[in-house]
Amino acid sequence: MAQDYDSPRSKDEDEESLQELGKSTQNTTNEDDDENAIAEDYELPGADLSNEDASVTVIPMQGDEFICSECFLVKHRSQLAYTTADGEPVCKECAA
Repeated sequence: MAQDYDSPRSKDEDEESLQELGKSTQNTTNEDDDENAIAEDYELPGADLSNEDASVTVIPMQGDEFICSECFLVKHRSQLAYTTADGEPVCKECAA
């Protein structure tokens, strides 16, 4: 149905639309509260972790591993694609 936007509006329509807007904003505040409660459980990057203990065991690089000269990740020798002219190893993922 086409609407004539140039025609004068009635006050009743405006009041009804304001009441509908008021109802919709009340619903969104409840949703925002729920989202905020969920967000409190997550830790953001850059948080202060100075009082936390890191319990990670670092294992030294094994004899059958290499460091890829492209991505600088430690890979198993089965992932070796080739070595460059300088003797630098490249993994299969970087070679693709």
